[in-house]
Amino acid sequence: MSTILQVRNLVTRFDTIDGIVHAVNGVSFDLEEGETLAIVGESGSGKTVTVLSLLRLIPEPPGRIESGEAILYDKKTSEVSETSEVYGGAPPLRAGGAGGGGGRDLLKLPESEMRHIRGGRIGLIFQDPMTSLNPVLTIGEQIAESLVEHLGMSQDQARQSTIELLGRVGIPDPAKRYSNYPHQFSGGMRQRVMIAIAIACTPEILIADEPTTALDVTVQAQIIELVKHLRGELGMAVIWITHDLGVVAGLADRVQVMYGGMVVERALVDYLYEDPRHPYTIGLLGALPRLDKRDARRLVNIEGTPPELMTAPNHCQFAPRCAYAFDRCWQEIPPLLPVGVRHEAACFKSGNQEIRTTDP
Repeated sequence: MSTILQVRNLVTRFDTIDGIVHAVNGVSFDLEEGETLAIVGESGSGKTVTVLSLLRLIPEPPGRIESGEAILYDKKTSEVSETSEVYGGAPPLRAGGAGGGGGRDLLKLPESEMRHIRGGRIGLIFQDPMTSLNPVLTIGEQIAESLVEHLGMSQDQARQSTIELLGRVGIPDPAKRYSNYPHQFSGGMRQRVMIAIAIACTPEILIADEPTTALDVTVQAQIIELVKHLRGELGMAVIWITHDLGVVAGLADRVQVMYGGMVVERALVDYLYEDPRHPYTIGLLGALPRLDKRDARRLVNIEGTPPELMTAPNHCQFAPRCAYAFDRCWQEIPPLLPVGVRHEAACFKSGNQEIRTTDP
C-alpha cells in the first residue's frame, strides 16, 4: 500500500487565561491507502485535537497550530520511497519532494481549498450526532448540501443520491425518512445519518471521532460493522478515535496509543495486543475484562491522574504514574523507537523483560 496522509511533528496549543495548554506535542504518523488506523488514549490525551488540527477545525483563538505538516497525497502519486520509515521519527523521503508530486500540506492551504477537502476528500464523523446535526433542517437537506457543494449535483440529483445513501447506511424506508428531522431518529439512526454525510462524496479518508461512545453495545457493534463494510466497498482509509482498546481489536490494522499529547506506542493491532511495550498500553489492556481466561483476576487500575498540560513537556509524561520510572524518565522525553517488527514505543525500558512479561 502507498501513503495517502503523512503527518510530521504536529504541535497544537491553546492560549487560556491560566496559561498555554500544550495539547498536541510533536505527533507524527502515516496513513496508508485503505487501512484503518486506531488512535487510542484516555480523555485529554490529544486524540481529537490531533485530527481536528489536520482539518483546521481548531477554533482560533484560543487554539493555534504552532508547527508541523500534514501532507495529503493524490492517490496516483502517493508512492513513498522504499527507504522511508513508515512510522515516527524524521520525515521519510516523498515522491516529488516535500509537499510536491501530488502532495499538499493541509496546514498551509488557504481556507477556500480546505472547504473542498473537508467533506470532499476527507469525511468526518463527530462524536455526538445530536449536537452535530442541525435541528431545524431535515436530514435529507443536510446530506444533499454536501453533494451540491462538492459534486455540483442539481437538487433533484442530490435528493436521489441522498435516498440511496440513507439506504446504504441502513436507514429503513429512506425515501420517507428523507424529510424527517434529527429529533425523529434514535441515537443509532442519527449516527448512521452522520456516516451518510461523511461518505456522501466518497472520501479517500474517513475520520471517526469516537462514533460509538454514546451508543449501547448492540448498536456499537452495528456501527462498527457498517464502517468496516463501507471501508471495503469504497476503498477508503479510516482513522478511528476511541478510548476503548476493546473496540478496535477487530476493526483496526494498526493502533497508535497517545498520552499527554504524544504518541507513546504504535504497532500492528495483533502485535500490540500480544506484546505491549509501553507501561501505559499495558495498563489500558489490563483494564479490559477478559473472557478468554478462566482464572479470575482484578482489573488493572492506573494510579494517579492525567498529566498537567499547562507546562511544556520536558520528561516522560507518564513517569508520575509509572511503576518502572527511574531518573532518566524525569530528565528526558523518550523518543519513539522501534522495539519489534512494525512496532514502536516511547519508553526507556520498553525492552525490559520485567515490562514485557507483564500480563495485560
